[in-house]
Amino acid sequence: MEAANHQASAILDDAYAYCARLARSHYENFTIASWLMPREMRPHMYAIYAYARIADDFADEEHDLGKLDRWESELDLAYAGKPQHPVFVALADTVRRFDIPRQPFADLLKAFRSDVEFKGFETIDDLLEYARYSANPVGRLVLYLFGFRDQRRQELSDRICTGLQLANFWQDVAIDWAKGRVYFPRQDLSRFGYSIDQLQAQVVNPAFVALMRHEIEFARALLSSGAALSEMVGPRLRRDILMFAGGGLAILRAIEAVDYDVFRARPSLHKLDYLRLGWHALRGRVRV
Repeated sequence: MEAANHQASAILDDAYAYCARLARSHYENFTIASWLMPREMRPHMYAIYAYARIADDFADEEHDLGKLDRWESELDLAYAGKPQHPVFVALADTVRRFDIPRQPFADLLKAFRSDVEFKGFETIDDLLEYARYSANPVGRLVLYLFGFRDQRRQELSDRICTGLQLANFWQDVAIDWAKGRVYFPRQDLSRFGYSIDQLQAQVVNPAFVALMRHEIEFARALLSSGAALSEMVGPRLRRDILMFAGGGLAILRAIEAVDYDVFRARPSLHKLDYLRLGWHALRGRVRV
């Protein structure tokens, strides 16, 4: 019995280590486990990240719906207590410890499937519905890790996650176009008089600037209002919430700093920006 327990413990440790290596090997504007996250929580954050990262690669890099279906089957096995893949060995342990429901993980897969069959968005509400599945589950999973399950905190978390995703979209307009993706709602393009042909030609004119200002202000409002979540959690999570919200707001400022010309150079955050974000987070602030 002791030998079997030791072997199971070793397998679990290896699974968490696998997730940590995967998470650390990918650059993100904001890693899911920031350097302010309590050390004991990081393995669980890495497990969630690894689950989403691999599924995202199936959609974005391989365009493989079959692999996403198999990934969901692995998720079912994990919830049945029979995980196979190292990511799910770690994830099953995290799910059990924190009593995390299956739905947020399934919601992410729904978004990844829609990425494979990307059709764009007619209205801002359509884009927000996409973010409901592609971004918001991550914040809710973090809340579950810290013991928060109420609707009000989830709603504020959704604002931060959606706002951060929108900030990423407007930061990566040129990159997404190269992948055949346009995240601007078609209704907004029409409203501001900016065409797909102009987007293809990377035209930065008054219409494009007006469009970007509109989208940035919408994202800024979400991030700013969602930051109120930091006042409803303990200090261990408060700093990361401020880092997430502050990071999204910093991306929006970076876009403004290049006069909205996201084609000439990708607006990005640098080491000094992260140090500033960390300083503000430690002081319980977020810069709008």
